[in-house]
Amino acid sequence: MGRAYQNRKESMAKTAAAKTKVYSKYGREIYMCAKSGGIDPQANLTLRGLIDRAKKDQVPSHVIEKAIDKAKGGGGEDYSPARYEGYGPGNCMVIVDCLTDNPNRTFGDVRLAFTKTKCKIGTPGAVAHMFDHCAIFAFTGQDEEAVLEALMEADVDVTDIENEDGRITVFTPNTEYAKAKQALEAAFEGIEFDVDEIQFLPKTTTPVEGDDVPMFEKFLDMLNELDDVQNVYHNAEVSD
Repeated sequence: MGRAYQNRKESMAKTAAAKTKVYSKYGREIYMCAKSGGIDPQANLTLRGLIDRAKKDQVPSHVIEKAIDKAKGGGGEDYSPARYEGYGPGNCMVIVDCLTDNPNRTFGDVRLAFTKTKCKIGTPGAVAHMFDHCAIFAFTGQDEEAVLEALMEADVDVTDIENEDGRITVFTPNTEYAKAKQALEAAFEGIEFDVDEIQFLPKTTTPVEGDDVPMFEKFLDMLNELDDVQNVYHNAEVSD
């Protein structure tokens, strides 16, 4: 399961270099999370994780505060989640998660990214069954048995635990996110997460080679330039 979760990180860092895009995506996600789950990060663990991640990605505090203040007011835009699936260059599998206030516009924009790079957008569920929807926590540590014991005591369904070079990574089903985070914070005082998020991890990878590589990069660029796109997950293993 391991390093696959880093694939999207690397592609996002490369293609979402424009800071304003990063700020906008975090702002929208924080706003919706606070609006639906409450504005108190101590009570809304998903919001707290989002804020922590935003700070690590150097999103200014005023951007975060503005999003929470907007949610506090109860007004503002009403975004809804939209998910699109399909096949990218080299027949790799792709999931595109969006937050949109206009589903017709968003579908048209995402479909254009697929068609312009000779890819195929599919129906809901077309590729999602080939991904695990996981909560992922990574932190400094050595004793994975103690971590497993703490999670088991809290009745958390653990998918996998890895210990590599003094870093422990815990994988659980996405539905266990809050329970797993609470259990880890209760068991290990002062724990700091290097990774704290929910992702789609591919069960298998698809090699993307030759002429498909620049097309794949163009495909990711087009998707990540769309304001409504929050995350792009794929199973591509790109040859250097």
